[in-house]
Amino acid sequence: MRRTDRAELLAPAGSRECVWAAVNAGADAVYMGGRRFGARAYAESALSEEDELLWAIDYCHLHGVKIYITVNTLLKERELEELYQYMEPYALKGPDAVIVQDLGVLDFMRENFPRIPVHASTQMTVTGPYFANLLKERGVERVVAARELGLSEIREIKEKADVEIEVVVQGAKCYCYSGQCLMSSVIGGRSGNRGRCAGPCRLPYEVYDENMRRLGRDDEKYVLSLKDLNTLPYIAKLLDAGVSSMKIEGRVKSPVYVAGVTSVYRKYLDRALDLREGRGDREPELLAIEERDRRTLSEIFDRGGDTAGYLFEHNGRGMAALYEKSRTRIPDGDIVGELTEKYLERDRKIPLKAFLRARKGEKLSLRLLYDHRGLAAEAEARSEHRAEQARSGGVSPEELRAKVSKLGNTEFFIESLDMDVEEGIFIPLKEINAVRREACDELEKKVLSGRRGDS
Repeated sequence: MRRTDRAELLAPAGSRECVWAAVNAGADAVYMGGRRFGARAYAESALSEEDELLWAIDYCHLHGVKIYITVNTLLKERELEELYQYMEPYALKGPDAVIVQDLGVLDFMRENFPRIPVHASTQMTVTGPYFANLLKERGVERVVAARELGLSEIREIKEKADVEIEVVVQGAKCYCYSGQCLMSSVIGGRSGNRGRCAGPCRLPYEVYDENMRRLGRDDEKYVLSLKDLNTLPYIAKLLDAGVSSMKIEGRVKSPVYVAGVTSVYRKYLDRALDLREGRGDREPELLAIEERDRRTLSEIFDRGGDTAGYLFEHNGRGMAALYEKSRTRIPDGDIVGELTEKYLERDRKIPLKAFLRARKGEKLSLRLLYDHRGLAAEAEARSEHRAEQARSGGVSPEELRAKVSKLGNTEFFIESLDMDVEEGIFIPLKEINAVRREACDELEKKVLSGRRGDS
């Protein structure tokens, strides 16, 4: 079950399978990008082609899930013309926002694609209300807070700048300030600010003092590799601070990771929302996390333990992983198998109500009703010819029900079907199939048009 009234759960996607996983596991929104202009240029190539991104926009919108496109790298002046060509086909589909880092890109988007809301990336390093207000004046609707902020600083931005606040709640932490790393360029020859981080902070190092004495134990070599962020127990406190979107990091991670983290956070975000309704003005408490859910998060990805990051403390030794992954990870095939079966192998469809009328002398009519996640739409289709009296037998109500209910490769299934069918009539099979296809196609167009806000 998804709660969409007051807080959003935002999941990453780097492939078609990850989009399925995010939607199936309960995400309210998905963010993704291609190989150009995104901070995860090495995300799986399945979403790097234009037609796949266009598919993802439609798929998410049919399921009532928002979709944000990432253009969150620094651009060179000559690339702005390419950016227009890149964004134009997606703009026509109506993404729900674009996430940007570059102030020039922000102005470019507001000028060239004014209907698309703009979100300020965490790599804009918004650390206080003054910058947040400046961005609001330039057309930004949401600020993704710098990952180095404490809870009180997040609250201050919300109180003093009337913009939506998004916070990264789970995933990899960067050693540098909100990902603004030059180390990748110096050591790895690739710029993290251009979406091609070489990950030098994840490598082993030896540390020496000014007298060249080795510091640390022999097995503590991962001194720049930070533990992954995990704020699951503190969701209620984030809500209380005014956070309206909980963001999961991980566009280069697997579909199992997306499914697992999204499903766990869905569970506890809903729990926090329910508790909030009943606590009045009392201070929100920490959520009690079940051991199975802790194990799910540690099994699907573990870089040496987890940390609440900067929510309640500044830099500390406890944030560093220090050890290799193999020393801290406990494989659990049952958890991976359960996530795969539940969120990746099942084909989740959208329920419809259907009304079928088939009577002698009338055209067969099928009306489909969509009512899903805040949008209602309906479509009706009629056959070309009128139903006739059958010479023998005719089509039975059971046969019509079976034929009409076969929605094939669409994203829909018929949850309930009311029929007004006269016995002993003849309707060609091709007309039944044509009416079903026409009704589904028309309904899909209306849903997508409604999600885009088209008139």
